[in-house]
Amino acid sequence: MAKITLTDSGGAITVLDANPGDSVMETAVRNGVTGIVAECGGSLSCATCHVIVDEADFATLPPMEEMEDEMLWGTAVDRLPTSRLCCQIRVTDGMDLHAALPETQV
Repeated sequence: MAKITLTDSGGAITVLDANPGDSVMETAVRNGVTGIVAECGGSLSCATCHVIVDEADFATLPPMEEMEDEMLWGTAVDRLPTSRLCCQIRVTDGMDLHAALPETQV
């Protein structure tokens, strides 16, 4: 089983069990994480599932595609070097991903 740890802007930590093949966004929404809006449902057209991935974990992720990179320039909170859209992060076997949520998505 994979694990995703999300820290909201107030410091509250949510630890989620995740299914390989699902996106981090799907996992967060299914578990009621309020800091992930996911207006587009994962179709890479809204940038409301912005997360800031822990530096150590960021290096283990596949590189982002050009469209995700472009969408990150439209986030409500400025992107950081380890920003990703969690609809584009696929859960893998044994994943132990840590990410912070920005103070707002809209």
